[in-house]
Amino acid sequence: MSNKPGVLFVCVKNGGKSQMAGGFMRHLAGDTVTVYTAGTKPGPSLNAQSVESLAELGIDISGERTKPITAEMLANVGLIITLGGEAVVDPVPGIEIRNWDTDEPSARGIEGMERMRLVRDDIRGRVEALVEEISATNN
Repeated sequence: MSNKPGVLFVCVKNGGKSQMAGGFMRHLAGDTVTVYTAGTKPGPSLNAQSVESLAELGIDISGERTKPITAEMLANVGLIITLGGEAVVDPVPGIEIRNWDTDEPSARGIEGMERMRLVRDDIRGRVEALVEEISATNN
């Protein structure tokens, strides 16, 4: 494991929320943090609205692919963040696990790109705070 902090973002399908969190972390932290994303049950592809919502902010995740959690990922992270209430990761010795119970606008009848922008903005705020926390811890 390198001295660089590592974070694994996990959602169920690895097509939306975890990919957006990973995109924000790479964008905000650059190469100061090793970033992985994965799904507990990876879907076939990225959520097109997730990709579009980040593209609106100049962040391109279109080259990402869905994937499961791997031993390599776990060997290189000190923090796992699950996004939403459905993704569950079993405890791993030496790795902190946090859950971000992200906004779910569809529960309020908000759908489409309006929903995705709200989800995106919630995740952005959480990632910004995490980048600040990691930066303060490693300086």
